[in-house]
Amino acid sequence: MHPVRKQRLILVLVLVALSSAAVALVTYAMRNNMNYFYAPSAFVAGEVPFEKRIRAGGCVVPGSIERADDSLDVSFALTDGKAELEVVFDKILPDLFAEGEAAVVTGRLMQDGRVRADQVLAKHDENYTPPEVAESMAAEASCANGAKI
Repeated sequence: MHPVRKQRLILVLVLVALSSAAVALVTYAMRNNMNYFYAPSAFVAGEVPFEKRIRAGGCVVPGSIERADDSLDVSFALTDGKAELEVVFDKILPDLFAEGEAAVVTGRLMQDGRVRADQVLAKHDENYTPPEVAESMAAEASCANGAKI
């Protein structure tokens, strides 16, 4: 083998080995930060591990929001249309959080079957309209198609 070719081959092999090692180290470091997403029906089926950090999402069940009088504690249920999952949360809920709207929670499944959430995200569509604009458009929208914005 020609010396230049041998040098190139060694360089390529070293680069591949270093790249593989870097990917392996990053993957190893990130394994504790991975949050797996589960639907409420997966909780009922028993597919979700206890005490492991997970994400769950679904629609907030109307009438399920219960707030404590003396603290920020709140509990509510999420559904995917097949099953319901009870969530407990002890921080301030996002402004867009409401019954019948989609939400994603990050937390841990407790032994009693409820999720103790660390974070609640209220999902919304990309058609956001600031409240001031919505108020100014409300009269036009209700006249045009009979619906309110």
